[in-house]
Amino acid sequence: MLTISAHKMEIKFEDVIRNAASGLQVVTVEADVTNSETSEELWSLITRAADDLRSVTEMSDINKRPGIKATREAYKALGKEPNRYRPSSEALCRRVVKGLELYRINALVDLINLISMQSGYSIGGFDIDKIEGDTLVLGAGRCEEPFEGIGRGTLNIENLPVYRDKVGGVGTPTSDNERTKLDLTTSRLLMCINIYGEEMPVDDTVALTVSLLERFADAKNINVKIYRP
Repeated sequence: MLTISAHKMEIKFEDVIRNAASGLQVVTVEADVTNSETSEELWSLITRAADDLRSVTEMSDINKRPGIKATREAYKALGKEPNRYRPSSEALCRRVVKGLELYRINALVDLINLISMQSGYSIGGFDIDKIEGDTLVLGAGRCEEPFEGIGRGTLNIENLPVYRDKVGGVGTPTSDNERTKLDLTTSRLLMCINIYGEEMPVDDTVALTVSLLERFADAKNINVKIYRP
């Protein structure tokens, strides 16, 4: 069941993002979900997509993909060096092209990685029940702003695009925060698909996302909205 209507979470933008990324589109996908260990069926889709990407992509091609290139340009406009703090979609594709094994986390995280690999977009995945308030504001990271990246420890998010709730940062295109991460107890999902420059068409990205969520996370009450600065 897909609706394009009532949703809990709102996205707002600070002027610094409007100035740095005027073409940005943020697609939010909310759903009631059942998370689980990653099935062999899902993992086979991921490994096949990785093989396909590796077979047609040179390392030098990755940062030229439209979705990745535009995200890197937004980083530069904000004053962040994208080679030191790579967007997650770029880091994932680099790992694949190098022939390194992908991490197997859980169904929600892994299907988000699959969408990211195929679309070129960095995607935030959040447990709604761990978000404080009903609004996320996309701004730029401040000097020494605390942020605990998932599996990365303290991350320097100064000048990175960052979503904040009432407590602080929950996600950047480089890494999401430990505080709001998806785990096997997650029952309400928020995805933020960060489209700084269009690669996979938005409608196709939404269709792929909804299909995977229904197939592998028994998603219900799916709500989709598109925001622009």
